[in-house]
Amino acid sequence: MRKSLFAMAFTILLLMTMRVWAHHSFASEYDEHKRVSVSGTVREFKWTNPHAWLYVDRKNENGKVTRWSFEMGSPIGLLARCWTKKDLKVGDQVTVEGYGAKDGSNVADATYIAQPDGRKQFGGFQETPGAPPKLCNK
Repeated sequence: MRKSLFAMAFTILLLMTMRVWAHHSFASEYDEHKRVSVSGTVREFKWTNPHAWLYVDRKNENGKVTRWSFEMGSPIGLLARCWTKKDLKVGDQVTVEGYGAKDGSNVADATYIAQPDGRKQFGGFQETPGAPPKLCNK
């Protein structure tokens, strides 16, 4: 009986540890000293777990399109900051601020997103530096 209880406790502890390892931290992916600001057109907004993703196409002065991917908070975290999955639509013009990827790719952790209606909302995840409290008074 004691052996099976120990084995069960060990298995639970192992599974919990694996879950923590599977979920990356801000510091492992993004550079706190590499700020980015991208203005462009929403290509896609994925309201998915464990994090939502915003894809933005930015055109330069020559018309060349650069695609950016912004990792956002979890849907639950975004709801707590007054977001809904209908806030951003394909074709919307937005400006997204965030922290760039350490690998230099066009990927960033979103911080603030200026939306077409003039709202500027925090869209990052809990570990994002400067994250405001989760308050939604709707």
